[in-house]
Amino acid sequence: MDLSQGGFVVRHLGPDPDDVAQMLGELGFDDVAALMAAVVPDAIRDDRLRLPEPSSESETLTELRALAERNTIATAMIGMGYYGTETPSVIRRGVLENPAWYTAYTPYQ
Repeated sequence: MDLSQGGFVVRHLGPDPDDVAQMLGELGFDDVAALMAAVVPDAIRDDRLRLPEPSSESETLTELRALAERNTIATAMIGMGYYGTETPSVIRRGVLENPAWYTAYTPYQ
């Protein structure tokens, strides 16, 4: 399957320029900026949003490693006070493994 012609890439990258032009023509706008100006309320429009330039995978990994190195390794307190016990199979199956206890859906839905 050629992904550039009707496959995954085309289906998931949004409208092409012809589709955008047709949409704008149907709605009566000259460009996307005019459409956004008409439909996005002034109270929530923020023209100050400036996103950084995209970075490469290696740049992103370097930045994430630097952030991870700032983490402090501490003593895990999760599960403190838990003691290993035997849970009878009737309890495990009837309560812990029964979806009726943790979901609102019945098995046939």
